[in-house]
Amino acid sequence: MGDDGEERSSIVIGLIENRAKEVGMAAFDLRSASLHLSQYIETSSSYQNTKTLLQFYDPMVIIVPPNKLAPDGMVGVSELVNRFYASVKKVVMARGCFDDTKGAVLIKSLAAKEPSALGLDTYYKQYYLCLAATAATIKWIEAEKGVIVTNHSLTITFNGSFDHMNIDATSVQNLEIIEPSHSALWGTTNKKQSLFQMLKTTKTTGGTRLLRANLLQPLKDVVTINTRLDCLDELMSNEQLFFGLSQVLRKFPKEIDRVLCHFCFKPKKITNEVSGADNARKSQLLISSIILLKTALDALPLLSKVLKDAKGFLLSNVYRTICEDEKYPSIRKRIVEVIDEDVLHARVPFVARTQQCFAVKAGIDGLLDIARRTFCDTSEAIHNLANKYREEFKLPNLKLPFNNRQGFYFSIPRKDIQGKVPSKFIQVLKHGNNIHCSTLELASLNVRNKSAAEECFVRTEVCLEALLDAIREDVSALTLLAEVLCLLDMIVNSFAHTISTKTVERYTRPEFTSNGPLAIDTGRHPILESIHNEFVPNNIFISEASNMLIVMGPNMSGKSTYLQQVCLIVILAQIGCYVPARFSTIRVVDRIFTRMGSMDSLESLIVMDELGRATSSSDGFAVAWSCCEHLLPLKAYTIFATHMENLSELATIYPNVKILHFHVDIRNNRLDFKFQLRDGSKHVPHYGLLLAEVAGLPSTVIEKAKGITSKLMAKEIKQMEVNCRQYNDMQMTYRVAQRLMCLKYSDQDEDCIRHALQTLKESYINGTL
Repeated sequence: MGDDGEERSSIVIGLIENRAKEVGMAAFDLRSASLHLSQYIETSSSYQNTKTLLQFYDPMVIIVPPNKLAPDGMVGVSELVNRFYASVKKVVMARGCFDDTKGAVLIKSLAAKEPSALGLDTYYKQYYLCLAATAATIKWIEAEKGVIVTNHSLTITFNGSFDHMNIDATSVQNLEIIEPSHSALWGTTNKKQSLFQMLKTTKTTGGTRLLRANLLQPLKDVVTINTRLDCLDELMSNEQLFFGLSQVLRKFPKEIDRVLCHFCFKPKKITNEVSGADNARKSQLLISSIILLKTALDALPLLSKVLKDAKGFLLSNVYRTICEDEKYPSIRKRIVEVIDEDVLHARVPFVARTQQCFAVKAGIDGLLDIARRTFCDTSEAIHNLANKYREEFKLPNLKLPFNNRQGFYFSIPRKDIQGKVPSKFIQVLKHGNNIHCSTLELASLNVRNKSAAEECFVRTEVCLEALLDAIREDVSALTLLAEVLCLLDMIVNSFAHTISTKTVERYTRPEFTSNGPLAIDTGRHPILESIHNEFVPNNIFISEASNMLIVMGPNMSGKSTYLQQVCLIVILAQIGCYVPARFSTIRVVDRIFTRMGSMDSLESLIVMDELGRATSSSDGFAVAWSCCEHLLPLKAYTIFATHMENLSELATIYPNVKILHFHVDIRNNRLDFKFQLRDGSKHVPHYGLLLAEVAGLPSTVIEKAKGITSKLMAKEIKQMEVNCRQYNDMQMTYRVAQRLMCLKYSDQDEDCIRHALQTLKESYINGTL
């Protein structure tokens, strides 16, 4: 399908909507031959759900219908693409191409799994929009690429994005999940990373893409998460297994996911009008893919040997479904009947071209053998020409590099040339300390050499037709192999590697509860701790009875880092990785907000940093207070960072609010930030006035300001005392409820729980809770 680079997008998206605020999306990944369908209600006029999915898929092409068919107050998906995705190729297709009936038929015939598993039989009419988007997407791909998608070859996920945690595009940026913010400020010697960059020690392109996808859409299924964590437990306790897997995975091709697409797409019958060079290019890529597939199948026995004694479910399941499947040796046997045993995948351009020309065994096709002789003769003539020039022009250091674009050329050190370059040399270019050039003789030989190679590629493809048909019959097995290798790459080379490079027990396994607390003991920021050697760890505890934390402290005390740290730890846990903490227990989160959004989810983690700071002090306080009161009745866990100290009054009225503060010492009128989180609120006296003094305001102004502040504070303290007396009984009841909930999810024995209940009863009676 094309030689996509590692960083280049390979996804084509079809997008359509109706007037009921529903959007249908079909995302076709050309690299891994997979189709991802989504249909959802767009909850905001700014298309936040659509933007989040488009950021996740990072498409190279977006296909939309021509006319605007959008709900009132919304611009329409076509205009959305124009405004926000101008750098992405936009394709407008007639609305008739968005045919949901045809889309359903296509999916049933192309899906590698049973169509019923997709829910199409039951939900066909309900999800007609994404089926319509599928029809347009596949029609464009087949027309643009000149291929037909092979039956039962595609991995298809239906409505998959909502089986995962939803992190909107703004939160992805705020949390520095993929790209760091303000990285230039850190300089080059101590560069700040994103979470993705920190974990990107994967060895395959597919593994890297899977890691990015998991970070943008972490898992919600606790069974799958724990299966990954069990696998990590096994790798961390079995050093031989860990290093054995690390070594074996290096034997598989880096481009294993791309190999498949050449067997999932069958070229349409070519005509005489098709360019010979273009045809040869496609043949070359196909031959390369077969060599890569052979390399992968050659490595499977090594994987089998390493995994034979694995105990955990994930690795033993890989052994059963992959290593013991007879289809893979059968495919390899068919390949070596046609492909030479000595042919290996090569990265050096001319070596790769030679391997591809000689991939098929000799004697199978007479025309291929003739083309090979011509290729060898012209290759030898080119090297003889280089030797001739070395002697004739006294250039012993003349080299003969090769690249796919221009073929062979000469590279001569500039110090070897006295005066002008000999007139025989043409196309002279200065390149660093060398001169790159050619001659008419070399150009002529290059043309003949390239023509012979192209003939080899075309004849080789003809020889491989029967083999290709046989491989396509088992393409679903190859799809499974690629998925497994990408998953192993992520777990072994990213997760396990990251954990193993830390000191003992710096990263630990998170525990999951269905409705329990979010508790992290000695948590650390996964990115910043690698930059700051003395990073100060902090705890967090949020439960149903105390579901809102207000984190207080002056600017630069560590509030924003703390908020980011909690979110990143939750994300790491839900992708199935250990986390930087002594202990952690987590309630599965379905959405993370780092600013205000639609609060329709009860299982969200909502993080707000200094809400209302861009307005006047009274308006900012009012907005912050109002938002807190709106969130308090929800079950969503909320962390609210602020330097507005009067927000602490919320805790005197609402018992499910807990106040924390970052400790700051004041010495000699200077602030000493400790970055330690402590219970309760703590007034940092005259914080703003200290900064004003440093800024050089007159002492008389500062003294008068201190007097005004003291009067205001006295009034606030008096009001808080009134609240404490008024709401004391309700506060006590909530504290009892919170401790009872903690005991409910405790794994202590019965005697310990009885003792804890007795202590709780005594504390309540004595009023010491």
